[in-house]
Amino acid sequence: MNQIPVAILGATGSVGQRFVSLLERHPWFNVVALAASDRSAGQNYARATRWVLDTPMPEYARDMVIVPASPDAVRAKIVFSALHTEVANELEPAFAKAGAAVCSNASSYRREEDVPLLLPEINAEHIQLIERQRRNKGWSGCIVTNPNCTSTGLTIALKALDNEFGVKKVFATSLQALSGAGYPGVSSLDIMDNVIPNVGNGGEEEKVEWEPRKMLGKFSGGKIELADIQFSVHTNRVAVIDAHTVCASVQLDKSVEPDIAIQALRAYAAPLSARELPSSPRPVIEVRDEADRPQPRLDRMAGKGMTTVIGRVRRDPILDLKFVVLSHNTIRGAAGASIYNAELLVAENLL
Repeated sequence: MNQIPVAILGATGSVGQRFVSLLERHPWFNVVALAASDRSAGQNYARATRWVLDTPMPEYARDMVIVPASPDAVRAKIVFSALHTEVANELEPAFAKAGAAVCSNASSYRREEDVPLLLPEINAEHIQLIERQRRNKGWSGCIVTNPNCTSTGLTIALKALDNEFGVKKVFATSLQALSGAGYPGVSSLDIMDNVIPNVGNGGEEEKVEWEPRKMLGKFSGGKIELADIQFSVHTNRVAVIDAHTVCASVQLDKSVEPDIAIQALRAYAAPLSARELPSSPRPVIEVRDEADRPQPRLDRMAGKGMTTVIGRVRRDPILDLKFVVLSHNTIRGAAGASIYNAELLVAENLL
């Protein structure tokens, strides 16, 4: 196909950099604009950006001149938003009104009834909310969101279990990587030799307790009925660079042996519409048998960072099952998630 012109908003930040990296040589998308704040606009990307990834800055981006993050300055069919929530509140609807498909990493519109909260490998059908959104808002563009980076891996694991056995209750504790706080993020004096039992002031625990209910909910009659699952979540920041770990215990509608649950996790496949897209995780879920896996350093790049890795599946003495989930927070949980959502938009002819 002819490559589709795309832009990145918030391109100089850590998630923006991940977009820049992942979109290099993308088979469908061509980056035509890098947008950032007024203080960066007019500068070459290499000059304006303190590159924090452990892979080199792509050559295509180095000499691109940063433009202001406004619909007048950015002309692209798809806009990837790595904006802070406060800025996204205003700018994302402006781009949608201008006709762009906004694939957002921000939390601004995740709770809106007509905005899809997407993980294509589990709820690809929710993308049809866009038709309702366009009718409601009267715009030709759209806003599509991906979930909080901690919600991501946990929800994918729960989907596989819910399909086969039904999920009733979830108790989870996160160990969240430093890159989830952006750059410069958490002070070294705060995180070294330490665990911080509070992740920011943005309602992190509330997000992880609510977002999976929308993603696991049923899409019917042009709306989503939230899944009837109870959540209790603790979120913690730890001294890991990339990849969030979640320790979860679940109560099921019907109790099963761990080996049966493992079979269901390994067998889980994405819906047909999302299975063969360029960013589709292969496999969706990888289950490790070792007693000490998954680990961030060893497992975060499974499936090029898009695969959810699960281990230590065993009986829970209070609920039914407990396990450990690992997901790359800035790839599967952020930039890679938005790119995957955009691919689904293209495949469903919803641009």
